[in-house]
Amino acid sequence: MSGQTRVYKCRGIVKGSASGEAIVSRDAMCFYLCDPETGEVIERNHSIQGKSIAGKVLVLKSGKGSSVVQVDGFYQLWVKGNLPAAIILKDTEPVIVSSAVITSSTMVDRMEADPFEAIEDGDYVEVDADAGEVRVKRGESIDEK
Repeated sequence: MSGQTRVYKCRGIVKGSASGEAIVSRDAMCFYLCDPETGEVIERNHSIQGKSIAGKVLVLKSGKGSSVVQVDGFYQLWVKGNLPAAIILKDTEPVIVSSAVITSSTMVDRMEADPFEAIEDGDYVEVDADAGEVRVKRGESIDEK
């Protein structure tokens, strides 16, 4: 069953556009604590532990960890083709932004609506950092696209 598409303005951080199924985490994330082979979050007690972020639109509180481990985590996921399709941040910090810049990972922040209220796991989300827009199709899975 198709849901209605809602469009939200945002700030583009790293250029590009991507789309996919949303995976939402109110936790900060260290990408070094993801399995590069699968994209699975391996950090203990993380809200999305055991789920793969590969090819997903990741809605995230923020990044955490030093620049060295964060960049290495992004790089290892990038080499294996398991980075998220795009990242929507609630709280922006320089370490996660620099990691996304290095791997050309589409990233936005400052959504005009709270991303944790506007997006749920499984929603189909299109992120256009160049246009400064996030489009959310609530309740529409990839299979229905």
